Amino acid sequence: QYPDIRYHISSGNAEYVLEYLDKGLIDFGLLFREPDPQKYEYRALEMRDTWGVLMRRDSPLAQKKTVCPEDLWGLPLIISHQRGDDQYLAQWMKRDVSELNVAATYNLVFNASLLVDEGVGYALCLDRLIHTQGSSLCFRPFSPRLEATGYLVWKKYQVFSKAAGLFLRFVQNRLSGGQN
Repeated sequence: QYPDIRYHISSGNAEYVLEYLDKGLIDFGLLFREPDPQKYEYRALEMRDTWGVLMRRDSPLAQKKTVCPEDLWGLPLIISHQRGDDQYLAQWMKRDVSELNVAATYNLVFNASLLVDEGVGYALCLDRLIHTQGSSLCFRPFSPRLEATGYLVWKKYQVFSKAAGLFLRFVQNRLSGGQN
């Protein structure tokens, strides 16, 4: 509909996205955790992703279809260092983070995938962030299942450019069942 609008897509963890929103350097962010409603407006998206383990295909755990908390106790883990993720995962693991064997932390899962490939440990992450087809890595979901919802986020009381305002109206219309 608007062929002259150009998008600049930047990747980063939730802290990066929220910092850039706060500084007015970006108009919108995509998060997989619910944002602070005191600071941000947001809309839940239909997209969901599944938490699980990124591992080498030659790992004994790779033979399983799903991974349960007990499978990971004692293994060298590579976990996100984002605030909130550690407690979210610790609750699922039924262990405090201090009781886990945390070999490394990451802010971008690509970096964690390099450590996994080198045999440093098992990365706890969302499924669709690393493409594993044709690689030495594989992903196994958690059991019980742990999902994260995607949220489109913007700063409260944000004054948008005409293009950003059109984008937001388009997305909100789509989310409420409209076509455009």
